[in-house]
Amino acid sequence: MALFKRGDVWWVRFIAPNGRRIRRSTGTSDEEQAREYHDRLKVEQWRVHWLGEKPRRTWQEAVVRWLNERDDKADHQKDVGKLRWLDQYLGRLYLDQVSRDVIDEIAGVKKATASASTANRYLALIRAILRAARDEWEWIERAPRVRLFREPKKRVRWLTEQEAAILLRELPEHLADMAAFTLATGLRQRNVSYLRWDQLSLERRIAWIYADQSKSRKAFAVPLNGDAVTILRRRLGQHDTFVFTYKDAPVDRTSTKAWQNALRRAGIQDFRWHDLRHTWASWHVQKGTSLQELLELGGWSSYDMVLRYAHLAGEHLHSAAGNVQGTILAQSKNEKGLRLAAGL
Repeated sequence: MALFKRGDVWWVRFIAPNGRRIRRSTGTSDEEQAREYHDRLKVEQWRVHWLGEKPRRTWQEAVVRWLNERDDKADHQKDVGKLRWLDQYLGRLYLDQVSRDVIDEIAGVKKATASASTANRYLALIRAILRAARDEWEWIERAPRVRLFREPKKRVRWLTEQEAAILLRELPEHLADMAAFTLATGLRQRNVSYLRWDQLSLERRIAWIYADQSKSRKAFAVPLNGDAVTILRRRLGQHDTFVFTYKDAPVDRTSTKAWQNALRRAGIQDFRWHDLRHTWASWHVQKGTSLQELLELGGWSSYDMVLRYAHLAGEHLHSAAGNVQGTILAQSKNEKGLRLAAGL
């Protein structure tokens, strides 16, 4: 038996019956538990080779394959962060040991420290990996049902033009420029943070977001209005590559202490950086931009994504509302006239 330690954790190492070298962490610092893991793993490898049984796959194996096959996802790094947190609960398990009870325990722990929507992002990731293991890789015969929490529908959070002006005055210059540019273009935070000068044409007043930079994985053009052009001209010469920088580097994080302090001084509560995009979209529909135009301007992948702003636009229905204008009043006047004529 080959057991060895890396740090405080025991690892196993042996040659499987098919000649394959097996080297794997036991996930424990207890030597007795590590020895049991080693013996069980050797038996499984023997049964796979000599009896033709399907090998038991671990959660960690599934995670590695998932990350390799989904490395083009826009939120790939967010998946990595979630999986690191999940490893404390699932890292030592085989896929067929990830039961409904285990998942419910994880759901309860996460819900106790985060919102329902945040907990659901973790649960949805577990569900996606288990479904891939069942349907794509054929590693397991069945996957447990993952129940998501009910998420309350929240209203779209946006600022009035006056509130936005106050916030911009309270922000430090580098964040103020980024926030103002977001309010002018509706771009997502990461697209603004890593916007490059070679993605812009000030002469044509247009910017380009490439497919690998877009959440929808579709390239789209961004028309630059006068406010956006003014901000860009102010940034000229500050950095050779990136438009928005602080201390000669792109501003990767915007929800900083400076952002929170500016919100407090401006008297604005319950407002995130991404709500600047909601504000931009809300202003657009209130000023007559159609939902189809908004869809293209914002680079959304589906019409459903812009329907959240539909309630803010009612001007296009004024003509239809006029179709029944005066009918109630006209009927009321006719009835009054008839009563007078009848001497009632």
